[in-house]
Amino acid sequence: MMNRSDVNPVGELTLRTLAMPADANAAGDIFGGWVMAQMDLACGIRAAERAKGRVVTAAVKEMSFAKPMKVGDTLCIYIDITKVGRTSMTLRVEAWAQRYLSDLMERVTHADFVMVALDGDGKPKAVPAEA
Repeated sequence: MMNRSDVNPVGELTLRTLAMPADANAAGDIFGGWVMAQMDLACGIRAAERAKGRVVTAAVKEMSFAKPMKVGDTLCIYIDITKVGRTSMTLRVEAWAQRYLSDLMERVTHADFVMVALDGDGKPKAVPAEA
């Protein structure tokens, strides 16, 4: 694991959404699965833009939660495409909480997602070269 600070997000802001009561347990903590689903959505957006077409999630590398998300926090997902292979790409995904009615940003979790580009028949296809 790289030794780097958790002070500033790395990557491109790809998704912002509000954590609502329906996404929380009885204590007001947002479900980790909801955070992960938002990370997956953001990966789909960035990977589809890069692949110029359909993509699917092939793998999610280890994920642990450093801080809780609370109802009212804004979840900010940052993505950095770290590797592009022939049909797949690896995206470094960081989930940050902008605390309710505050400028405070705290990193909640991060993970590497592997996305695969697909053709119209659902078969892996080559990721085009960057323009």
